[in-house]
Amino acid sequence: MEFKANEGKSVTIEAMGKTWARHAIETHFVQVGESYIDLMNQYVLPHYQPGDIVSMSEKVIAMCQKRVVTEDEVKPGFWAKVLSRFVHQTSAGPGMGLPVKMQFAINVCGLGKVLWAAFRAAVDKLRGVHGTFYNILGQEVSGLDGFYGHEIPEYTHMGVRIPENPAGVCDEIYEKTGIVSMIVDANDLNVEMLGHCSQLKQTDEELLGLIADNPAGQDRQLTPFILIREAAAEEAVAADAAQDSAENV
Repeated sequence: MEFKANEGKSVTIEAMGKTWARHAIETHFVQVGESYIDLMNQYVLPHYQPGDIVSMSEKVIAMCQKRVVTEDEVKPGFWAKVLSRFVHQTSAGPGMGLPVKMQFAINVCGLGKVLWAAFRAAVDKLRGVHGTFYNILGQEVSGLDGFYGHEIPEYTHMGVRIPENPAGVCDEIYEKTGIVSMIVDANDLNVEMLGHCSQLKQTDEELLGLIADNPAGQDRQLTPFILIREAAAEEAVAADAAQDSAENV
């Protein structure tokens, strides 16, 4: 099997004192309500070997679970429009700088908690501390994707929430397919563990080290599944050389 990485990403990575090869598995654009078991059988199982680990995008699992919201369901009010003006946009996207996302946060957490989080974030920012807003409001808010179609047009008018019971999903996948997996929320700035199969005994930090460079990418690569396999040194060199050659063609 020839391992392939997305453009600008490396096939291999050093983690836990070993070299690992990562294969970006391309799929169709997954629609709301599809079966993640069917996706595993169709796209992952043909490549999978015992000992492999599969990293899965949280968006694909959430889409399968119908964990989506639309613009019609989230109408930005006064406070959402005001607070969103003060959000700093990063290269990962506008985030809560979109009024519709800020309104989602208000709907989920309540206006009082959002105002408190905004106040605390403003104070901490003066001290050089970042991330307070999301730390207070939690993963349900920080993990909301979509409502932004710059890279993926299909998400322009739709928000994708974090998956429900991600560890349970991974265990179900293992029981039905034998695939050992983890679900992550990743972009080019940060990777976060949402849940993993109980067969994995490594720490979250160790597992995240396998995908620290976000090999799935954050544009429209359509590679939500990353197959991770321990590689011998000579295999790793050959894989990286093949990837460099392909990108230079």
